Formats: sequence, C-alpha cells, structure tokens
Amino acid sequence: MISYRPSFPDDGDRIVDIWRRAVDATHDFLSPEDRVAIEAEVAAFLPAAPLWVAVDDQDVVVAFMLLEGGHMQALFVDPDHRGTGVGRNLVSLALAQHPALTVDVNAQNPQALGFYERLGFVPTGRSETDGQGRSYPLIHLRKG
Repeated sequence: MISYRPSFPDDGDRIVDIWRRAVDATHDFLSPEDRVAIEAEVAAFLPAAPLWVAVDDQDVVVAFMLLEGGHMQALFVDPDHRGTGVGRNLVSLALAQHPALTVDVNAQNPQALGFYERLGFVPTGRSETDGQGRSYPLIHLRKG
C-alpha cells in the first residue's frame, strides 16, 4: 500500500536515487555534460527541499513531488513504480491544494507531456530554454 507524507531529511539519498533512475529512463535527450551538471545541482538542493513523497508499506520512498505555490517544480517516480498510479495520486494531492496547478515539461519528453495531457493539463506556452538557461525547450501547462 502506498501512502503520502512530507519528506524527511533521511529520505535525501533515496530521493536523489529516484531522480537519477527516472532521468536515465526518460531524459535521453540530455547531453552527458549537462546530465552530470544537473545531477550535481539536484544532489545539492533536492534532499533539503520541502517535498511530498509517496512511500511503500516499509516507508521507502517510491516517488516525490516539489510544489512551489501553484506550480509543480518536479515530479519523479521510481521506474519500478511507473504505471501504478503513484504519480497520478501525487498530482491529485497537488490539485487538491492548487486547482489551477501549472507545470513545465521538457519538450523532448513526450512521455511526460502525454501523462499531463491525460490528466487534463493543457499547453499555455513554450520557452526555448529550461530554468537554468540550457537549450532544452519547455512546454508550460496548466490544469484545464
């Protein structure tokens, strides 16, 4: 059974591992240099960030989400738990707090774009670079 809770400091290593495994499964468009640089940024920031996590019955984190106001900054699911509804449930948790939730998706990640569109998100714009100015276009979405 999966449950949801705020993250704890002790979850940090597992959260970074989920990020790494999820990115390796879905972000093959990243250059090797950018992949290494982004992981260093993530490892420095993510463990202390105020995340919502999905945990199994052993309290092991299987997915996480970062919300800042009404914007979802991150949603990553352990590849072993993709397709189980855990990501959809985290989005539902976010929507309960922010019905007009927004999220940005890498344009080169059609799996993520399809996921959000199936949940009723609609494109509202596009940026040619990511939040750090790298050449990875983003599609901006809002819950319709």
